[in-house]
Amino acid sequence: MITIKEIEEAKSKMRGIVHYTHLDHSSTFSRLSNNEIYLKLENLQKTGSFKVRGSYNKMISLSKEELERGVIAASAGNHAQGVAYSSSQLNVPCTIVMPKGAPLSKIEATRRYGANVELQGTTFDEALEYAIGLQKEIGATFVHPFDDDAVIAGQGTVGIEIFEQLPSIDAVVCPVGGGGLIAGIALALKTLKPSIKVYGVESNACPSMKASLQAEKPVIFEALPSMADGIAVKKPGHLTFELIQKYVDAIYTVEEMEIARTMLLLLERNKLLAEGSGAVSLAALLYHKIPIEGKNVVPIITGGNVDMNFISRIIEHGMVESGRYLSLITTIPDKPGNLQKLLQLIADLDGNVLNINHQRIGARVFPGQTQIQLSLETKNHAHIDQITQKIKDEGYSVEVVL
Repeated sequence: MITIKEIEEAKSKMRGIVHYTHLDHSSTFSRLSNNEIYLKLENLQKTGSFKVRGSYNKMISLSKEELERGVIAASAGNHAQGVAYSSSQLNVPCTIVMPKGAPLSKIEATRRYGANVELQGTTFDEALEYAIGLQKEIGATFVHPFDDDAVIAGQGTVGIEIFEQLPSIDAVVCPVGGGGLIAGIALALKTLKPSIKVYGVESNACPSMKASLQAEKPVIFEALPSMADGIAVKKPGHLTFELIQKYVDAIYTVEEMEIARTMLLLLERNKLLAEGSGAVSLAALLYHKIPIEGKNVVPIITGGNVDMNFISRIIEHGMVESGRYLSLITTIPDKPGNLQKLLQLIADLDGNVLNINHQRIGARVFPGQTQIQLSLETKNHAHIDQITQKIKDEGYSVEVVL
């Protein structure tokens, strides 16, 4: 089992290679969570996530012979870019196995760093299984995404940085997938200041570490689809599990819509782009999943590699969850002036019409009627209730489309 000595050595070796990322105090999130919130911005790290720390530390710990054989890794995206970037810095051949559903932006970014990318399986775990078999076939050195001492030590440098930046820290909140980041951070912080609380957060769609702690051994959890794909790991590592069992205080989970709204809040309030797995730590605080108040708390924003095509969907999810978007269906007489009357009613209540769709033929549309679907920008859930109730009071039917 590693010690803080290995983490400190990793920090020294990576100086000038990885960014010493900012710790950013947020008044908005402090108020919303009833704590003093300092965001650790690993989404601004090289390659867009903390993963480069572990992959680089692992690779510089390899022998010359191991490096000459090249390296291979499996990843849903961020570890892939970390290994590919590290390989480019060390001029080492690199093969990355990614699941077929990995975001295109992460696949292309990995290739731009010079890696050979193979798409196999539909989940990270299937890609990992294939990569292990391919490693035996081609003889390359395997760089595990989390269950490796050198990788854990590299990730643990985040913990030392946090303590240097905020010695008065009371708690750190960290996303959990395979467990490499939180294992390294917890070991570092608990060694430097044992009173610091270390909390992990998983998506409710794949709480494999929480399930493993309850079972007292790493277990497989069949994941549901999640926007926090970077932490959707079905089975934690054995090394990481032991460290988490020893050093981490508790693991919590958050829902998909809570993740979506937190991503939107980070983008809107702090101008920070965070991927789903990177936002779960803050989501747990904003939705009061962790019983902590009045403390100096550091949620780690672990990554910012969001597929551009996915951002609009995240914004829509977040707006729906916060009551700032409404889509409804109603029926009006198909005569001049009736649509204007409906729109004026909405305008009088400060609803902003984004889109209108007319349907004159359908199973639920009688002759002489028109079915109208409206997309509206609204202020909050109370505003939505006000608009829908007023429309009903005026004699219209209302069907809210989720």
